[in-house]
Amino acid sequence: MILFALILLTTPPVICIDPGHPSEVGPGTRGKKITEIQAAWKVGLALRTQLEQRGYRVVMTKGKPLEKVTNKLRAEIANAARATLMLRLHCDYAPGETGCGTFIATQQGTDGKFRGPSPGVLSEVGKLGPLFHAAMSAELKGFLRDRGQHPDSQSAVGSKHGALIGSIHCKMPSILVEMCVLNSAGDEAFITGKKGQAIMVKALAAGVQATIPLRGKLPQIDGDKVGKKSGDIIGGGKRGR
Repeated sequence: MILFALILLTTPPVICIDPGHPSEVGPGTRGKKITEIQAAWKVGLALRTQLEQRGYRVVMTKGKPLEKVTNKLRAEIANAARATLMLRLHCDYAPGETGCGTFIATQQGTDGKFRGPSPGVLSEVGKLGPLFHAAMSAELKGFLRDRGQHPDSQSAVGSKHGALIGSIHCKMPSILVEMCVLNSAGDEAFITGKKGQAIMVKALAAGVQATIPLRGKLPQIDGDKVGKKSGDIIGGGKRGR
């Protein structure tokens, strides 16, 4: 029993990275130099490497950029991996807007006859979402405008279902990150360049670490103790996810 407890306490958490699109919703948006699929895939791969180097276990929802995976299946992949957190990477199309924002489920939604996420997951993501957003935004300060964190029911798909389909089927907290606004020339230049992508990866990793910290040293068996603010409301970017 002691050995089993030690294994549970010291096994690194699993983070599911979901480089969004293509899905049943569509291929995503595009800028003049990069598509949403390309941006999410490049950042997703680099983030996987970064998280693994920090000690996390990582699972991806797809194996190649243009692989079409439904939002329900993406959640099921995270569930099957028993992920602690699902991180969904997207880029927005929002005329007149710039910056990076996040979306989380704040209420249950329905997909067919299925209703979710569970009250427990809603409670957990309500606690973890702000931690993630604050840590991520702190790293992006001076590079991208903070667009804040918002209910995913404000998205196009979420407004029809009560929550994003990916959130509805998740058995763990799910955070969707709109990394930038691709119809903004400045945002596109940021996410297209290697420096910008590296900054985004660092920011996302900081968010993960603030939300799901790695466990420290092995607990002692002899009784010793085991060892940013939200930004402005997003406007005009109600897209399908």
